[in-house]
Amino acid sequence: MRTAAPHNKQQSGYTLIELLIALALSAILFTGLGSVVGQALNIHDTVREKNDLTRQARFAMQQMVNAVSRSPHLLLPLNDSSNTNWRDNLREETVPPSTPVGDSTLATAVLAMTLDPLQDLDGDGTADADNDGDGRIDEDLPQDTTYDNAPGIVLIDDMGDGTVDKFSGCCFMDDEEDFGIINEDPVNGTDDDGDGLVDEDPGSDMNGDGCPGVCGIDDDADGQVDEGSSFDDDEDGKIDEDWYDPVVFYLDNGTLMQRTPVPWDESGGGLVNGLDFIVEPIAENVTRFRVERIPQDGRSQLIDLTLELTSPVTGETVSLNTRIRVGGAL
Repeated sequence: MRTAAPHNKQQSGYTLIELLIALALSAILFTGLGSVVGQALNIHDTVREKNDLTRQARFAMQQMVNAVSRSPHLLLPLNDSSNTNWRDNLREETVPPSTPVGDSTLATAVLAMTLDPLQDLDGDGTADADNDGDGRIDEDLPQDTTYDNAPGIVLIDDMGDGTVDKFSGCCFMDDEEDFGIINEDPVNGTDDDGDGLVDEDPGSDMNGDGCPGVCGIDDDADGQVDEGSSFDDDEDGKIDEDWYDPVVFYLDNGTLMQRTPVPWDESGGGLVNGLDFIVEPIAENVTRFRVERIPQDGRSQLIDLTLELTSPVTGETVSLNTRIRVGGAL
């Protein structure tokens, strides 16, 4: 006769209570792990956003530094003028808009300078800034110094008063958009019109001396002195064949744009002039763009730049600041 095997508790299954306790502990564990994983993902997203902002900010800042340091001539901001009630040499814009104390309530931030004298986008062996192909740049300016048939730089608020290309019907020769006044400041290193600006609005006779080129000088080394028109600033028998080619940085709804002149008929107007340029975005989510022209008492000009980007997702902010000497890399 067989006897029943003794009961072995270790071989029996879990009780209902033990299963419930195990499930509760598992739920607590997974909840904790989920929280940790969620935090890790949030941190990853934040770091990724900040890295992207930093990359954009550094790229945009480097583009501006390169343009300024490789430019012979700063166009905007202007020097501070006694004719306005805001600081012309400081241009600042925020997104959303706010106005720094002491500045124009309508001011827009803009940085503009003439083109790098070595740039050759079409690869023809002639610098893009050498519009007439004579081996020199900006030596024979037209009255409309940017040759775009607009006051100042076309489509840009040059004066910082909130208007773009004002008096465009009459005054395309007003190179600083100062209320329609034209040709009042020849290129001679002097503030001829007493507005605090120097050499900012020349006429076709760039130095204003009434002679072709410089009076009494054989400018083109051909053995003749002061031959031809007073508008012929290089005495080469032609007039107004070389203009300023502006590189421009400005904000468009929180995006920093770079505008670069090109040596081909980009506008489709039938000729190459100041209306031929390409525009590219170089940084998004910009919340502050500040450009200040630092007075240098006759020395090389300095530009102070601040660029701030803010993520619309995480609120992370990256801000960069630097100072560049105009033409410092030439």
